[in-house]
Amino acid sequence: MPETPSQLRVLNEEIIACRRCMRLVKYREEVAREKRRAYREWTYWGKPVPGFGDAGAELLILGLAPAAHGANRTGRMFTGDRSGDFLYAALHKAGFANQPVSENREDGLRLENVYISATCRCAPPENKPLPGEILNCRGYFERELEILKPKAVLALGKIAWDAYLEILKQRGVISSRALCKFAHGAEAEMGAGFPRLFGVYHPSQQNTQTGRVTPAMYSAVLRRVRRFLEN
Repeated sequence: MPETPSQLRVLNEEIIACRRCMRLVKYREEVAREKRRAYREWTYWGKPVPGFGDAGAELLILGLAPAAHGANRTGRMFTGDRSGDFLYAALHKAGFANQPVSENREDGLRLENVYISATCRCAPPENKPLPGEILNCRGYFERELEILKPKAVLALGKIAWDAYLEILKQRGVISSRALCKFAHGAEAEMGAGFPRLFGVYHPSQQNTQTGRVTPAMYSAVLRRVRRFLEN
C-alpha cells in the first residue's frame, strides 16, 4: 500500500478508535468474539474500518458498511466477502487495481487512482445502519473529500448516493436530494469545484447472484468513469 499522507493517516487512526455508536460497537465486537466457523482461526479486526487505497486518488468509491465477516474480520474495505470479490475483479479489469482478489491486508493489493470509503465504518446488524449511525460517520467521509479532493465519486447503492447528496444539501450546493435520481449508471454533474457523481447498484450477493447487476454492467460504468477522469 502506498505511503499514506499524514492527514489521512491521522483520520484513519481516529476512525479506528471511534466508539460513538454503542449498538454498532456491541455488534462488531460480538461478531469478532463469536466468529463464523469457517474463520474460527482468524483474529477478527472487530473495529471501525478505515478507508483504503491510493492517497492521490481522483476517484473516491463510497460503499455502505463493512460486512460482519468480511471487512469486520479483515480490517480492509470490501475484503473477505463476495461483494469484495465482485468489486475488486471489476476494478482490476478496469485498470484501477493491480490484482482481482482481496483476501487480507497483507495480500499485496494496490489500488490505482482509487480510494474506497464507506457510509458507515462499523458492521451493522443485518447490513442496515440506522440514520443516526450514518450521521455519526458523515464527518469522516467529509474529511476524506477535503483531503483527497477527488474528481469523481462512485456511489455503490442508493444509501451511499443519498449520503453524498446529503452532504451537498447541507452545504447549500443542491436544494434537494430528489434533484438527482439514483439508478445503475446514473451520473450527475454537481457544479464547478465538486466531484461528478456516478452511481451503480451495490455489489451485494442479493444483486450479483440474481443478475440484477453483472460484471458487464460494472465494466460499462467504470469505463465511463475512466474516460471522465482522463478527459
